[in-house]
Amino acid sequence: MFDSLSDKLEGALKSLSGQGKINELNVAQSMREIRRALLDADVNFQVARSFTERVREKALGEEVLNSVSPGQQMVKIVYDELVHFLGEEHVGIELAPTPPTVILVAGLQGSGKTTFCGKLAQHYKSKGRAPMLAAADVYRPAAVKQLSVLAEQVGVPVFSIMDGETPVNDAVRVAREGLVAARKQARDILIVDTAGRLAVDDEMMREVSNIKDAVKPHEILFVVDSMTGQDAVNTAVAFNERLDFDGVVLTKLDGDTRGGAALSIRTVVEKPIKFASTGEKLDALTPFFPDRMAQRILGMGDVVSFVEKAQEQFDEKQAEKLRAKMRSEKFDLEDFLDQLDKIKKMGSLKDLVGMIPGIGKQVDQMDVDDDAFKHIEAIIQSMTVEERRNPELINGTRRKRIAKGAGMEVRDVNQLLKQFRDMRKMMKTMTKLMGKGRSIDLGALMGRQN
Repeated sequence: MFDSLSDKLEGALKSLSGQGKINELNVAQSMREIRRALLDADVNFQVARSFTERVREKALGEEVLNSVSPGQQMVKIVYDELVHFLGEEHVGIELAPTPPTVILVAGLQGSGKTTFCGKLAQHYKSKGRAPMLAAADVYRPAAVKQLSVLAEQVGVPVFSIMDGETPVNDAVRVAREGLVAARKQARDILIVDTAGRLAVDDEMMREVSNIKDAVKPHEILFVVDSMTGQDAVNTAVAFNERLDFDGVVLTKLDGDTRGGAALSIRTVVEKPIKFASTGEKLDALTPFFPDRMAQRILGMGDVVSFVEKAQEQFDEKQAEKLRAKMRSEKFDLEDFLDQLDKIKKMGSLKDLVGMIPGIGKQVDQMDVDDDAFKHIEAIIQSMTVEERRNPELINGTRRKRIAKGAGMEVRDVNQLLKQFRDMRKMMKTMTKLMGKGRSIDLGALMGRQN
């Protein structure tokens, strides 16, 4: 994500490294390179010009502190302007005081709109809400089926009107009756998936406007494929003129995107980016925070998002039980397997590593594989419960049986057991050094990052 833009911005900012002070000459040189980097990323021309002009004015108008180099000063100015152009602060969805909250989702075909509806349902269900989906895309043959499959995976109901195997050709009716059904079933959020087209047309706009009039949504979200660059901005403008939507959703940020859409849309349509989708899995959806995105574009990492993902999987009571086991060397292979499962649920390993400050784009040169844990899981799952809880019982005969069951070699089992013993000793030492009952203050860490 944004790799090319990050590289070029880094190159532009390096031109100030080693300079004694900021002056008009070296700022002009940096601005030319930054503008070129933005245009290469398919950022809107007016946005790129406005961005570099604001950076130039700030750079020439600021006194450089003795403790801060000109290069560091420029990085800070560029970071502040990126945050400004991305929206300053996170803007979420305001839930209606009287449920259900109706969220209308619009966008072009192929933008990831239907998948986003499933992800949004998962997002709200994980927060204790009771979402429902309405299949108002009645034209694409597989749209209703796709939404039904996603709803089943999330574990939420989906409303559709079928004539045998075919959806009834009345999207407004589906949306209206879906709202009635949501009220009857006491669902507090209704997510309406609407039809997309390959291009903006009057018929499409008329229908989605009619759906808006019929259900009076509390929130209208425009889903945009971030890989389409400047075209995404043009379609956003067209949709906004007809719908006056409330926010933007950027999908496919895990792809080979140049980043132009993210940096242009907020300024051009003056509507906040509310969510970012970074993968195919249903949990690969995150609220959009301008400061965190700016940090990642500049290769600074994103500690806060990393901590939040960890907090979703680990609670304090579980953590204290785990620390107690580590101190007493009772941490076993069942506990180890459970921790691997929690790490996997946090998302892509590559994305997680990329959130660590100082790693940034270096993650592309690292051997980070989401399947890295599979052979470990296979070996542990081939053990009996007794063996997992008491690894010392695993003798030569048992190792052969475990290796055969996992489809591995005995040396793989030996290596895992050795690594586990070494890790358990290290964990016991670390917990002793930290002191009994002490833990990392995640709240303080998050406070320092915001």
